Amino acid sequence: MGPKRKPGPLNITPIGEGQATSNTIDAASEANLEALQKKLGELDLDEQQRKRLEAFLTQKAQVGELKDEDFEPICELGAGNGGVVNKVRHKPSGLVMARKLIHLEIKPAIRNQIIRELQVLHECNSPYIVGFYGAFYSDGEISICMEHMDGGSLDQVLKEARRIPEEILGKVSIAVLRGLAYLREKHQIMHRGSAMDSRPAMAIFELLDYIVNEPPPKLPLGVFTSDFQDFVTKCLIKNPAERADLKMLMSHTFIKRSEVEEVDFAGWLCKTMGLNQPSTPTRGAE
Repeated sequence: MGPKRKPGPLNITPIGEGQATSNTIDAASEANLEALQKKLGELDLDEQQRKRLEAFLTQKAQVGELKDEDFEPICELGAGNGGVVNKVRHKPSGLVMARKLIHLEIKPAIRNQIIRELQVLHECNSPYIVGFYGAFYSDGEISICMEHMDGGSLDQVLKEARRIPEEILGKVSIAVLRGLAYLREKHQIMHRGSAMDSRPAMAIFELLDYIVNEPPPKLPLGVFTSDFQDFVTKCLIKNPAERADLKMLMSHTFIKRSEVEEVDFAGWLCKTMGLNQPSTPTRGAE
């Protein structure tokens, strides 16, 4: 197997002191944006998705090099074994971001390798993938700066809603499957799972024991349609050879039905979470 391709970042390459001019930076930024817009033309997006993604990429092109001193903390969004995630404001641009801090006591060579490998996220531009602004190292921590998802995490939504309607779950399922398909087809990336809320270590072992030794859980009868129950059942089959793959799930009756259903997802989410109509990317005005 040949060496893995390491694509360079799409943000502006830093220029030595005394060499940078506004015209040089503007030209580089425009060239990057044109290249990104060309890639967007290859994706199957509707007009609204295209405009929202272009808006994010346009603002991302103006961010430039990320530095620790350019961030103003707002609040903590979450924490776990992997690190802490803070809501921050990038002072030069005014953008609100989610900044994940990971403390790593490792050799500089390994640290630099991690930063380089994170750069592949610069090329992941899809309405179904959280936007990536960049990563950098400072004071013993790697910072990963992502788009701030102002609607909250799915577990937070579940706590507020108590039960998420099936038509909403359908739209969530479509987005997840299309995001996985994009990563596999465009970047040959295989996603291995979704991170949930942090639990004590013993609870994790109990969950693993349950997965191995108990039958897969089933949805309660009389609450969800048979299509959705069958979709979930196919996702939870223990034997990988028998479990539905990505192609099978995307062609499932539940997904096909959900694709044509008209659902005010943003309206439902805002009502459930007590939010104003969301905008992307999130700016500093509050």
